[in-house]
Formats: sequence, structure tokens, C-alpha cells
Amino acid sequence: MAEPNPAHLRRIVDRFPTPPADDGYARADDLLDGTYGRIATVWLPELRRLVDEYVADACLRETVLAHVESVPSYRLTDGAAPLTERQAALREAAETLEAVSAVSTWYAELRGLLTDSRSDLTLFERLLYDFGYAFAHLLFLGASSPASVVRRLRLAYRLVGVRIDATASGAGGERTTFTCPYRNVGAGTCGERRLCHEKLDRVDDGYVTYLGERGLDYQRPRDCTGSEQCYSTVGRAGVEQWWPKTPPSAVSEL
Repeated sequence: MAEPNPAHLRRIVDRFPTPPADDGYARADDLLDGTYGRIATVWLPELRRLVDEYVADACLRETVLAHVESVPSYRLTDGAAPLTERQAALREAAETLEAVSAVSTWYAELRGLLTDSRSDLTLFERLLYDFGYAFAHLLFLGASSPASVVRRLRLAYRLVGVRIDATASGAGGERTTFTCPYRNVGAGTCGERRLCHEKLDRVDDGYVTYLGERGLDYQRPRDCTGSEQCYSTVGRAGVEQWWPKTPPSAVSEL
């Protein structure tokens, strides 16, 4: 993938809608159960630290993306079921404070810059993606549940030398913990885990697209900071909504 321009990434992070020190912010944050405050005071400083490391070529894009996806959230649905009182609270918070909507716009821009897009891939990465998508038609043929999909997925892992360390089931999904044997290949030149998470995972991206088209959510491995192990999950694709990913304008009226 074409790496995001470090200067552009830093400019986006610096444009975070800082909460104003007034009663409107206090009221809005209270309606959102303190989510805005946690984003600003806990999550954002760590994001800035990781971006500094990325700019210094000391961490992967995947590491920054994993943190972006872990943003404190305000749930608006329980699966597909709307949490109407919480949706109403988000709308009221947005009416009380314009920055609530601005955070969603900012978050979408930030996440979009870091998220994989086929059009952003290099020719080699696109070939890996296309191979994954084509191979998925064979690998997952007849598999229609998370359990059946993950059995095939673990087989694919083993075929390329990945060691399965642990498996778990629960909450409608399947989790696989494993160790990538290529985590240190080319580490001196390209950086540790770069082959695992910036190249080989493009094959997994093809799987993600194929399974998503069939109502299954495959969360492929992210950079496994602090451990030799990684994990992936497979579950039913849902329509969960949460702020800041879901802007107030996208929440249906009661």
C-alpha cells in the first residue's frame, strides 16, 4: 500500500476538534457518557505519540490504524437493534455542541487515510489482494458460518507455515491466536513485521472482501505490538452504529 504522507497524517491529527471549556461541552460530554472527554484526554495523546513514531519510521501504519480503530466509542445500536435513547442523546449532544459532528468528520478523514484501499496498493500488493479474493472462492466454498469459515482459514494459515497457538469461540464469533513465522524477515531493512502486516496481509484483504460480500466479518490480523502473537476473528457481519464513526446526521429519527 502507498504509505500515507507523514506530514499530511500529522496535519489531520493536529486538526482534532478540541473540546471547548464551556458549559456546552460539559453538557454534550455528559450526554455521551464522557466519551468525548476520553477521546481528547486519553486516546488522542497516545495517537500523537504513535504518529510521532510513524513519522520517525519507528512503527507501522498498521500500528497507528489499530489505535485509531480502538477509539473510545458511544454505542448507538445493540447489534442491529437501535438504542433509541442513546441515539436521541447523540442528536441532542450534536445540537448542544457543533464539535460533536466535527469529531465524526475528523475521524472519518483520519481513518480513511490509514485504511486499506485497493486503489492505493502497489502492483505487487494488488496482485496479492486479487489472489486472496480469487482463492477465497475455493477456500471458503460451501462455508456459510463463522465456525466453518474459521476452520478453512486456519488451514490456510497452516499452509503458509503459520503456527496456530490457541482458538476460542464466543459472542457469535471465532478467534484464532497465531504466530507469524515471517515477522523478522527483512527487519533490518524494512522494519519488524512489515512483511507480515504490510505485504502478506493483502491476501487477507482479499478474504475480507469476499467474506464481507457474504455477510461475514473477518477481522484480519493487525500489527501485534508487544507480543510475537497475533489474532484474527470471524463473526457475522453486523450493522452496529457508534459515535464517532457514525455521525449524528446518519442516526435515523425515532
